[in-house]
Formats: sequence, structure tokens, C-alpha cells
Amino acid sequence: MNFNAFFSRAEFAKWQHQFETAINARANPKRHGDLPKWLNLLEQLPDAEPSQIRLNQDVVTIGASADLNQEQQAQLHDALFALSPWRKGPYQIFNSFIDTEWRSDWKWQRVTPHISALHDRKVLDVGCGTGYHGWRMLGDGADYVLGIDPSMRFLVQYNAVQKYAQNERFDFLPIGIEDMPTSMPVFDTVFSMGVLYHRRNPINHLIELKDLLVDGGELVLETLIVDEIAGGTLTPEARYAQMRNVWSIMTVEKIADLLNEAGFKEIRCVDQNITSLEEQRRTDWMQFHSLKEFLDPLDLSKTVEGYPAPKRGLFIANK
Repeated sequence: MNFNAFFSRAEFAKWQHQFETAINARANPKRHGDLPKWLNLLEQLPDAEPSQIRLNQDVVTIGASADLNQEQQAQLHDALFALSPWRKGPYQIFNSFIDTEWRSDWKWQRVTPHISALHDRKVLDVGCGTGYHGWRMLGDGADYVLGIDPSMRFLVQYNAVQKYAQNERFDFLPIGIEDMPTSMPVFDTVFSMGVLYHRRNPINHLIELKDLLVDGGELVLETLIVDEIAGGTLTPEARYAQMRNVWSIMTVEKIADLLNEAGFKEIRCVDQNITSLEEQRRTDWMQFHSLKEFLDPLDLSKTVEGYPAPKRGLFIANK
């Protein structure tokens, strides 16, 4: 893996040293015992030229089965499957349909009616996972997408797709939002989906996002919400739906207040959705516990810890 394409972009040249330092710290193989194995799996992917690339549909599709011979098909499937669990998708990579834990296309369907057209925009996707939404952003006309996520498995999965997509308009850096420059207003749209409740200080996160937007730029914020709670914030005692590091789940009103405090304008909550067992579930490509095991089996409106079941709100705001 290398990040030469990213570092060749002029708009980031001013901050090259900071990015290099953050990437080197995060991508140190000593911190990731499985990384050599994952990189070896990337090497096992067969060389092939996809006859089609379709990014503007629910299943991100790269290539067709007929592009590979039978041996290559088996080689591809085995290497991709060995990179499991796959969390965000779905993907069709030549003959291999990757049925991910999350139906991320459902979220994208909820998002796209409410955001500004992405055509010719520079976009940042914070906590991008495997990169699924980044590919959809390109499919909807984005000029450039930068995805950031500190998970090395996600980076390797992105590289497995990028091996065949070969798209220079989508880069992935294995860093967190806290590693980004404090003031780098180069993006027209910034997405933060499924991140806010993992931040110890949510107002700081919102300010970090704003500082990465151009004037007039658009924030797309998706996060867990709670309908009613004293003070507007639910603070789980230990875990929430078996997730660690869930620091705060807020009401719509509380989140809107924080966005206003962070300096955003035109703040609106455009969608609220209870996560279903069909949207997040076990599959052959993600065989560990999923939402079903995180909910009270006698009352699916509650988590196993007794908190309200996951409900997500989608907010749009402008700098």
C-alpha cells in the first residue's frame, strides 16, 4: 500500500508532513498483528481487467464473472472471503457477491434526497469503513472523495476493491478525524455518519468537521438519537448495544443546539429511522454477533442493556 496519489494532490501539499506523521503512526505493522496476513491476501487477488464498473447503483459492481476464468474466480473469492468480516456494502466484485453486515445502500437511499448534488464537489467521508459510501459518492458525480478511517482492515478491503476500480479520484487514509489538520477548509461536503456518539467531546467533533469545509460547505451528519431523556443526553454506563466507546446519545433538539453552538447554520433533521434486523444482520461475510444479538430478545425496542434500541437521525447543516 502507498498513498502517493493522495500526496500528489496540490490542495493537501501544505499539510503533507502532518499527514505523513499520522499515517506512519497509525499504519505501523507492530500495532496490527494481522496486517501482514491481510497484505498477503491482497497479493493473492488475481490480475484482471473489469469489463464494467458501476458505482451509481445499490450494489457497487466491479467487473463480471465472464472476466475471469474458473481458477481466477476461486482465487478471488477465497482472498476476499479471508478478509472477512465485511461490515459495509454490498459489493459485486467479478463473480463474488459480498453480502455485508450492513445494507449501507439503505442509508444512502435515505441520505441522497436531502443533500446538495455532489457533482464536481470535493468530499470527505469521516469513518468511511470499507469505502462503500465513497464509491457511491463518485457514482453520484463527486469530483474527488477522501475517506478516513483508522481501521487497517477497512483500508485493506478498500484496496481490494481499488485494485480493480483503479480510480484516482478516491483516496483512503488510515487516520481518524483527530489526525486531520485543525483548519483545512478544502471540502465542499463533509460526511460524518456513525461517528458522533463515539466522540468523548461531541462539540469538538462538530468544530473539527466545520473547519474542514469551505465557506458555504455542507455537513451531512448521521448519528444515534434518543427520543426523550433528561438533559437531552443519554450516557451509557458501560456498553450500548454491546458497543464500546459510546459516550453520548442525544435528542434531535440537543444535536441541533450543538450544531448551532459549533457555528453551523440552516440546521435541519431530515430523517429519523429505527435500525431494523434486515438492515444490520449476520451474513456469510460477517459471521459474528450483529444487531439481533444486541437487542433484548423479549423486547426488541430495547438493547440488551435496557436502553432504547438504535435509532438514527440525519442532519444537514451549512458552514
